Amino acid sequence: MEGRSTSRRASALLLGGIGLAAALLAGAPLLAALLALLAGAAAVLLLRPAPPAVPAIVAAQRESDNDAAILRVEELLGSLDEPALLVRDRRVRGANEAARLLLGAHIEGTDVRLALRHPAAAERLTGEGPGEGRTELIGLGGAERQWLMRVKRLSDGSRLVRLTDLSQIRAAEQMRADFIANASHELRTPLATLLGFLETLQDDETASDAQTRRRFIEIMTGEASRMRAIIDDLISLSRIESERFDAPAEPVDLVPLIQSVKESVSVLSDRRGSPVEIEVEAPAPIVAGDRAQLAQLLRNLVTNALNYGRSGAPVRIRIEEGGGGMLRIRVIDQGEGIPADQIPRLTERFYRVDAGRSRAVGGTGLGLAIAKHIALRHRGRLEIVSKLGEGTSVRVHLPRA
Repeated sequence: MEGRSTSRRASALLLGGIGLAAALLAGAPLLAALLALLAGAAAVLLLRPAPPAVPAIVAAQRESDNDAAILRVEELLGSLDEPALLVRDRRVRGANEAARLLLGAHIEGTDVRLALRHPAAAERLTGEGPGEGRTELIGLGGAERQWLMRVKRLSDGSRLVRLTDLSQIRAAEQMRADFIANASHELRTPLATLLGFLETLQDDETASDAQTRRRFIEIMTGEASRMRAIIDDLISLSRIESERFDAPAEPVDLVPLIQSVKESVSVLSDRRGSPVEIEVEAPAPIVAGDRAQLAQLLRNLVTNALNYGRSGAPVRIRIEEGGGGMLRIRVIDQGEGIPADQIPRLTERFYRVDAGRSRAVGGTGLGLAIAKHIALRHRGRLEIVSKLGEGTSVRVHLPRA
């Protein structure tokens, strides 16, 4: 088509030129020659193709604007760390990488009900009404996971869907609730025992029996001591957590520190018939730390090892190189071991693998939680490795001074 138009224009110009030449050769006046030339130019203009219609220009511009808008939305989705979707006409028109990892790589182009697979989400995104607001979704991406879905309607009728993971927040809230419940239970049990024996001693006949009175007082003293130990540990844990951003820097030599811990548990060691052995395999084992807190950490670990290790078997404390400028302290017992599924929970407050046995040996359920937080405050970490039937090794990594 373009070739034909060009040919016609050339022909028109040629005819106009021929007309001008003929007019001049025939002696025509100059005015007539100019008119002939203008006629040729008019022919050229008449033969030019018509400009495109206005609606076609508008449609092309709209298509260009839509492409630019889609590109901007894709850039917006890609810039978000949390899962995000663009929904239009009940279908997923766009999704970022986080959304594809959570919901599947196939979600783009699918029905939003198949992508999210949650009744509350489907109601919000496919029902009548504005379709905006916040909705909590439980079970999306896992039975225990919880999400906050936020929907925003855009100017073109699309909906921007953002998913915020609430699982960790809810888990922290549950831990706080469990902590309060457990602390109340741990304090209520000895308190109930104390009140029971006090009421019994108020009876004249019981109070007059010296042997019974002595036995009751011993039990009451033990329960009161247990309550005091729990309160002391709670205060200690609170203080350690409040200081967690203040890294201690005092040089602490681990060898004399461990020797002092060994002496402090000598009564328990003798009663269990389990000697505490110290093995130093790292030169100059000096760490940057808080001496009192490190002593508390080691005392908690060694006491646990003596209580839960096999009676008569030694408990070893080994100091060795940990790599990366760290020292590693290992407290090793030869007890029954701990099931693998229980290990991640051992540092939770008041968590016990065997609650009855723990209370029988006088544990508060806070020893490992305190040890973990002391290690974290020292910019270190605590690990527990155990094998059933062989024993447990608690490893503490601490930075050298």
